Amino acid sequence: MPSTRPSADQVMQHLLEGNQRFQAGEIVHPRRTPEDFRALAAGQSPLAVIIGCADSRVTPEILFDCGIGELFVVRIAGNYIAGAGASVKGSVEFAVAELGVPLIMVLGHSQCGAIKAAIQHIDDRAALPGALNDLVNSIKPAVTASVNRPGELLDNAIAANVRRGVTRLRSLRPVVAPALKEGRVKIVGCTYDIETGKVTVLA
Repeated sequence: MPSTRPSADQVMQHLLEGNQRFQAGEIVHPRRTPEDFRALAAGQSPLAVIIGCADSRVTPEILFDCGIGELFVVRIAGNYIAGAGASVKGSVEFAVAELGVPLIMVLGHSQCGAIKAAIQHIDDRAALPGALNDLVNSIKPAVTASVNRPGELLDNAIAANVRRGVTRLRSLRPVVAPALKEGRVKIVGCTYDIETGKVTVLA
């Protein structure tokens, strides 16, 4: 990447190229030397915020073949935004307001356990113990919106959940929505296929 802050489109291209290397088994492991560590001690200037799932199979730094300091990663089971609370939204706002990231990505993935749970318990609002119930209930609107649509319910709900996240971020005030309107940040939604390693842009 150039030494100056790249545009959102340049960052997106950088990430997709890294994912292509990952798919091909040709990863280069950038920015992981002792010299890089020392430089990063002075501060961070990440290229993008990735809001992804906590699933152990979906690690953004690896699947985008990025180095330390390139990605500001927020991970939450189900990668949902609406209902996620201040910790998730505040993390995104910090990255935009304080770190000046040009790109926000909501990253869903195939075979998502949180989405599967929302499908399984779609008609039961008290089926799971503790905070699991709140998590699943926050994802259920994506499932409801996907019922009776062509294709697999799970795949459709995963995509709908990503799009809901993008929509929520685009209206998130007082930080993200104004930055989007002013052209300082771009918001995209993607899914990651665990079986193939491929990231696909949805929104």
